[in-house]
Amino acid sequence: MACMVRPPLTELDHERGNRLGALLRQARGDRSMTEVAATAGISPETLRKIETGRVPTPAFFTIAALAAALGISLDVLAEITTAERAA
Repeated sequence: MACMVRPPLTELDHERGNRLGALLRQARGDRSMTEVAATAGISPETLRKIETGRVPTPAFFTIAALAAALGISLDVLAEITTAERAA
């Protein structure tokens, strides 16, 4: 069985992760990390890592759950990645 190796993250991956984290922090507003994480079904530590950019490429279903918990459209989140490609 072949071993799948994940390619190293690029600077663009890290920049996107930082923008995603900032958007999620802004959308969370005054709600606590614990509250939002529980609603999304993830740990507060995972949310903290995503918000601070320490996890620049979180799993799709994690982002989908956070988007639902925060009332954000996935289209809005997708704009983070498509904006640089169009530039």
